[in-house]
Amino acid sequence: MKWQGRRQSANIDDRRGQGGSGMGGGGFNPMLLGALFKLLFSKAGLIIAGVFIVGSMVLGYNPLSLLSGLIGGGQGIATETTYTPTAEEDEMAAFSATILADTEDVWNQLLENYREPTLVLFSGSVASACGSASSSTGPFYCPADEKLYVDLTFFQDMESQLKAGGDFAYAYVIAHEVGHHIQKIMGITDEVHSLRGKVSEKEYNQNSVRLELQADFLAGVWAHHSQKTAAMMEAGDLEEALNAAHAIGDDRLQKQATGRVVPDSFTHGTSAQRMKWFKKGFETGDLSQGDTFNAPDL
Repeated sequence: MKWQGRRQSANIDDRRGQGGSGMGGGGFNPMLLGALFKLLFSKAGLIIAGVFIVGSMVLGYNPLSLLSGLIGGGQGIATETTYTPTAEEDEMAAFSATILADTEDVWNQLLENYREPTLVLFSGSVASACGSASSSTGPFYCPADEKLYVDLTFFQDMESQLKAGGDFAYAYVIAHEVGHHIQKIMGITDEVHSLRGKVSEKEYNQNSVRLELQADFLAGVWAHHSQKTAAMMEAGDLEEALNAAHAIGDDRLQKQATGRVVPDSFTHGTSAQRMKWFKKGFETGDLSQGDTFNAPDL
């Protein structure tokens, strides 16, 4: 991607080094993994909000959070007294601010009265209006305060653990969370969340999948219009985003973590579905084609 030297968003809240409170951190614990997935696939697990993938709808968490927890990407949550970011991390902060600025340019053009979200950069742990989270949560959007939260070390995990690295793969992650912000503005998020307790767990999960796939579509729409105006994409960038979408499919993550796949527990969509909807948004750039809730075939 040709992103260097471009405008950076002013809507950045840099909390790196400040720490947070609430959730415990820590690395991968194999003894807890079995218990975790037993909980995730239970009735109780389906209503938990926060770190766990099945409860992701409440805070708009990404299934990437499951990856971080499994690979030991989490960090302790004690408040840090000193913090010195690496040059690589500062570069990723500049990159993230640049991508956010580009989403602002695109969505201000496509949507009337667009409200620009704030991107919170944190390290270790963070407190949001949706509760506290550790870095193992992964990138997430909090609809209660309309902010995106990212621990930049997560992008390293994408590359080293998922083999889904690359600038445009990271841009896709940010654009996906911005997609959740657009859904919040449009009232779609609240409509889906209002179904909790009113429909079966299976039906709620299906609506969750449609919400997430629509966010993938919106990320693709951003990429379509961004390329027309900013032309940041280079050869291979689209493949990076599609590879990332494939890497974070529910079926792939469940198979990798437990050796089995439970479709009724999907909340974000399969690898094929995530790739399909991002690509559709990218190819069409047409918001009217992103109604995943009425699409007969996801």
